[in-house]
Amino acid sequence: MCSSRRHLCLTLGPSQDSIARNWWTASGFHFFSRRFLNTIETALAFGDVILIENLKETVDPVLGPLLGRNTTKKGKFIRIGDKECEFNKNFRLILHTKLANPHYKPELQAQTTLLNFTVTEDGLEGQLLAEVVSIERPDLERLKLVLTKQQNDFKIELRQLEDDLLLRLSAAEGSFLDDTDLVERLETTKATAAEIEHKVTEARENERKINETRECYRPVAARASLLYFVISDLRRINPVYQFSLKAFNTLFHRAIEQADKVEDTQERICALIESITHATFLYASQALFERDKLTFLSQMAFQILLRRNEIHPLELDFLLRFTVEHTYSSPVDFLTAQSWSAVKAVALMEEFRGLDRDVEGSAKQWRKWVESECPEKEKLPQEWKKKSLIQKLIILRAVRPDRMTYALRNFVEEKLGAKYVERTRLDLGKAFEESSPSTPVFFILSPGVDALKDLEVLGKRLGFTIDSGKFHNVSLGQGQELVAEMAMEKAAAGGHWVILQNVHLVAKWLGTLEKLLEKFSQGSHRDYRVFLSAETVPSQHEPIIPQGLLENSIKITNEPPTGMLANLHAALYNFDQDTLEMCSKDQEFKSILFSLCYFHACVAGRLRFGPQGWSRSYPFSPGDLTICTNILYNYLEANPNVPWEDLRYLFGEIMYGGHITDAWDRKLCRVYLEEFMNPSLIEDEVMLAPGFAAPPYSDYSGYHQYIEDTLPPESPALYGLHPNAEIELLTVTSNTLFRTLLEMQPRNAVSQEELGQSTEDKVKNILDDILERLPEEFNMAEIMQKNPNRSPYVLVCFQECERMNVLIREIRVSLQHLDLGLKGELTLSPDVETQLSALSYDRVPDTWNKLAYPSTYGLAQWFNDLLLRCRELDTWTQDLTLPAVVWLSGFFNPQSFLTAIMQTMARKNEWPLDRMCLTIDVTKKTKEDYGHPPREGAYLHGLHLEGARWDIQSGALVDARLKELTSMMPVIFAKAVPVDRQEIKHAYECPVYKTKARGPTYVWTFRLRSKDRIAKWVLAGVALLLEA
Repeated sequence: MCSSRRHLCLTLGPSQDSIARNWWTASGFHFFSRRFLNTIETALAFGDVILIENLKETVDPVLGPLLGRNTTKKGKFIRIGDKECEFNKNFRLILHTKLANPHYKPELQAQTTLLNFTVTEDGLEGQLLAEVVSIERPDLERLKLVLTKQQNDFKIELRQLEDDLLLRLSAAEGSFLDDTDLVERLETTKATAAEIEHKVTEARENERKINETRECYRPVAARASLLYFVISDLRRINPVYQFSLKAFNTLFHRAIEQADKVEDTQERICALIESITHATFLYASQALFERDKLTFLSQMAFQILLRRNEIHPLELDFLLRFTVEHTYSSPVDFLTAQSWSAVKAVALMEEFRGLDRDVEGSAKQWRKWVESECPEKEKLPQEWKKKSLIQKLIILRAVRPDRMTYALRNFVEEKLGAKYVERTRLDLGKAFEESSPSTPVFFILSPGVDALKDLEVLGKRLGFTIDSGKFHNVSLGQGQELVAEMAMEKAAAGGHWVILQNVHLVAKWLGTLEKLLEKFSQGSHRDYRVFLSAETVPSQHEPIIPQGLLENSIKITNEPPTGMLANLHAALYNFDQDTLEMCSKDQEFKSILFSLCYFHACVAGRLRFGPQGWSRSYPFSPGDLTICTNILYNYLEANPNVPWEDLRYLFGEIMYGGHITDAWDRKLCRVYLEEFMNPSLIEDEVMLAPGFAAPPYSDYSGYHQYIEDTLPPESPALYGLHPNAEIELLTVTSNTLFRTLLEMQPRNAVSQEELGQSTEDKVKNILDDILERLPEEFNMAEIMQKNPNRSPYVLVCFQECERMNVLIREIRVSLQHLDLGLKGELTLSPDVETQLSALSYDRVPDTWNKLAYPSTYGLAQWFNDLLLRCRELDTWTQDLTLPAVVWLSGFFNPQSFLTAIMQTMARKNEWPLDRMCLTIDVTKKTKEDYGHPPREGAYLHGLHLEGARWDIQSGALVDARLKELTSMMPVIFAKAVPVDRQEIKHAYECPVYKTKARGPTYVWTFRLRSKDRIAKWVLAGVALLLEA
């Protein structure tokens, strides 16, 4: 491959297991370091081979002359850096990358010979088949190798005879019949060829019989190969989920050894398949966070069933994509418009024809099924009960997406077995047995979990403790790298344990750590072990931990239990009886401490409810709780009375509030403390949650018992949220899960024949459809001439049109480039490939999102929404008069329009703008009831209320209906008034956000009338949304 003509070779091998390491390696050298250049010079002079590993997508310019073979002085010298170096023609350079799909410049590809060592599913299947047969039938595999060698020897012998004969014939002079030696050689060759032919035929027959027997074991190899690629694809979920082929191979052999020993070949094969499947499941599960385990299980089940032809690829593709393009109003009251639109989309498939008619016609039966507590366990109504499990999943996703996580667990249990859905407990002892001096154990950290405690318990049992000097604990940070190196060196020699904590804090040193692990593992004491811990990577684009380090380690995740019961117990476990008795104000201290623990459990538990819990995510930790307890003790000891205001300020604004960056989240934290910490806590009874009062005066064990006996079952109400928050959480979780599963599907999972078109054809249809429906840009010059008046409303209209033009231009240009790329007329750049991927997965491309408004819609729904926005702007630009009712959700920048209302009224009434505010009045009418705009202010529509609903009769906020996650607001009349005239009594300050993601999408604050306590709506996370 590396000939003298082309002495450079670029190898692609992400698995790191395919390249023979018989070359001298220069992977330890850094570009521009003196040592690196010296090594290159030496290799050039002596004609050595250099392997440079872990190449990124760019190559250092210092290698430019070498890659271009820019030799001087008749090819005897080459310039490296600022020196002319002697060039030996035997010199070879091998560049190696672990990148799975690197984008190199065309000139680099032209300068090197590209070798792709990436393992394929078929190739791996062949390798694993040879291994399983060599274990199960070693006689067959040995015979197979002998026959293969014989076949090759026969071919070589025949070739040699032919070459020898041709040489003699070409050298013969005159008639070759007179050459006796030649004739005899001809006869010998003919006889030998006949003999070899006979042996070849015999060998082929033997090989056929051997292959027939070997083929019996192919299902085992096929399953193992499939499973390797399933766990290998987990890196798409989180870059920390890296698994090497070497580790999988070890797992494969161990699973074969542990499989049930049975005489019957078919039964043995079934036992092998089951053993390998379950072993892979356990191995991967211990490295996954709880939220990702169902994704892995579902992907494993779907791929296995696809291979068995038990599910139709088209149905799986529909279940994962679930594209709903159009919105229909629901004719039945038990289904929302969103669910009915999904039913209509499902009914377009051949297998589901008439589903919408049956749901409407037999509403009573369908209502009973849809509203049942666990519809996934109930039979479908009418003839639909005969549908397959995957078809039932499709119908369930349309009407009850919140039950999909439970339905998938049931699906896996039925198809693979109950042991795959049982909660697996962390077994650190078992992970330790699988480790070795060269295979470290890697703890993936979660907030609130200390990996060191579990390791110390195991070490104490096996005789490795800090006191005995056999356990070294290094907490990494600035300047600790040398300490870690010394500890590793000492441990390798003496057979000790080393734990390196928080390795993510020394990102630049991790490359060195990887080499040190390899260095110290060679010839080390057999008891030497290394344990590492690190937090997860913040995003897929910023991998901190080197791939090799993750691949070669046994990964373990250990997460804290979730739920109020577990969190409240965990909060109390930070203290003991001595803590409770340390304060002289015994009753006050105990009561406030328990309330503080409940507050901590609430703020930590709310995080799982997403944006409705907290607008942004915060790293609350047990440390916040323990510090607050110390403050509580100091303030109670120093003051004759309980300083409630001071304590609430310190806890809510400084300790816990120090994490909080969002003003609305800070308000939520403040309200929690006002509810849980007030004089009533000691003088009267305070309800911490519905059905859970603050406990009476007790001791440490009494408080734990009180929690066990009194705490109501887990529900959003324990956090002050509406039960719909749980439904929203489950719906978002299932949608995220299916989107991840879709992106994890192999490109060849559904063939062109099955789908009727390839990915490229599908994307071509999508881009053609978008380009056909995409409106023309607004003619700004023409629009500006229609009205000389430049009122604030008109300026907002101009700004919106200009922004829409920029977006439309980007969509059109990027799609035209993609079209040329698909035709082969333009090179597919990484950006264009990303766009192609996004369109194929029904996602809005990032380049469009950057210029657009925040949105959580899929591509089809997003584009329909874009057309509606264009239509609204088109209507407004006809005469530039304010629409009768303004669609607030249709703006790029809704704040600008709300500000324009204030500016218009300020100019009209000559009020100072900085002393004005926006006030709103919720009407009882819909958009269609208005024919013209108000004389001052504006009518707004398109807002949705989350966490509560608006009661038109009473004109106030009331509890949301169960399963109605958002409710449409009537038309809102917005106008500006001076600040001193606004109504603030019995009004909830409701934040307005652009999407359900909340946080950075904040728009404004509307005051909504309320008959209930304002704290109720703050704790429930009630907000207005422009996009439901």
